[in-house]
Amino acid sequence: MSSTATVSKFIYRCTDCGMEYSGGDTLYLCPSCQSQNNSTTPPKGVLKTVYDYATLRKTIHHFDDLKATGFAELLPIKNIQSLPQLKVGNTPLYATEYLDGKKLSFNLFLKDDAQNPTFSFKDRASAVVSAYALEKGYETIVAASTGNAGSSLAGICASQKQKAIIMVPEAAPVAKLTQILMYGATIVPVKGTYDDAFDLSIKATEEFGWYNRNTAFNPFTIEGKKTVSYEIFEQMNFQVPDRIFVPTGDGVIISGIYKGFEDLLELGLIDKMPVIVMVQSEGSDNLVRNLNSSEFIIKPSTTLADSISVDIPRNFYMAQQFIQKYQGEYLTVSDHEIVQASGILAKNSGIFAEPAAATAFAGMLSYAKNNRLKEHSNNLVLLTGSGLKDLKSVSSLLHMPASITPDIENLKKLLS
Repeated sequence: MSSTATVSKFIYRCTDCGMEYSGGDTLYLCPSCQSQNNSTTPPKGVLKTVYDYATLRKTIHHFDDLKATGFAELLPIKNIQSLPQLKVGNTPLYATEYLDGKKLSFNLFLKDDAQNPTFSFKDRASAVVSAYALEKGYETIVAASTGNAGSSLAGICASQKQKAIIMVPEAAPVAKLTQILMYGATIVPVKGTYDDAFDLSIKATEEFGWYNRNTAFNPFTIEGKKTVSYEIFEQMNFQVPDRIFVPTGDGVIISGIYKGFEDLLELGLIDKMPVIVMVQSEGSDNLVRNLNSSEFIIKPSTTLADSISVDIPRNFYMAQQFIQKYQGEYLTVSDHEIVQASGILAKNSGIFAEPAAATAFAGMLSYAKNNRLKEHSNNLVLLTGSGLKDLKSVSSLLHMPASITPDIENLKKLLS
């Protein structure tokens, strides 16, 4: 069905009612569905950005045709030059053959998105949101965040000469709050949870006319995050991995991964969807636990993986649709497994990941332990943020030796 259908680069399609809206308008949630929303369940009316794939197929025959434009045909902006000059994306992909000295029977790849400008995957979303705001004339962008999205938006806005206002739960990690302040953004600590900060940012958007970056509220966050799928396809020599392990909180990152590969499917550049594995912390499993339930029930989150600590997964319904449509897989891991995975990852690869990122690696380790990864299969772990953002969480792994006098005998004792 269609409402205000006009000729435009893309349309918005509601993931719930299917209503379509012109891409020429700035929309967040579906106007028809959002009135049904309440504060105890995930929001209805999350919008999906849909492009004219039939027309694009006439000119895009190879991945190089798509890349030559900077993926401009599949981004919701008019000019690729509107994106920040900071180097967002094109992060490294590493192949790992051994873990703890043992050769793996399967192929393992690590996508290190901590190499983005503010050291997290969230820069992909912030870059597209910032570019859109720039083209539309918005001077101020607001976001609610547990840290990474906020520090990302603050950094990207600093590079674009835009004003950022970040609302954070007061318990957010100091390192991430430090980033926000250093980038010159306005920080608003909120008593309560991420969801409380989220709700306040929506009210501020309505009151002051700011542009809102919130994940699963602004549809273009998914458009930014999907670009990692294009990179993975290219870096894997134009092959689709067998499995991709993705850390999950709100359900936006995993939806972005699906959306990117779905774009490539629609264009005929690939012929299958990878098996995408959603990994959540046991202490914040509100997406996994409700995935096949008729009634959504919230369990308050208690996990050290703050970036994926979410009571109400705002992108629940879109993530659910993608997982069910493409036979995705899912599991939960304990905080203990997350911390241990962070140590194993660092010692074997030289990549120090924050708990949320290590959650995906913990999921892969669980699959490997239970012999769920076929021999010679290609398995990729998406690592979404730097461990330097949250040092407290890995303190249990560390033992700092006492200092010694500069004497060779004391050194021998210490080394023994």
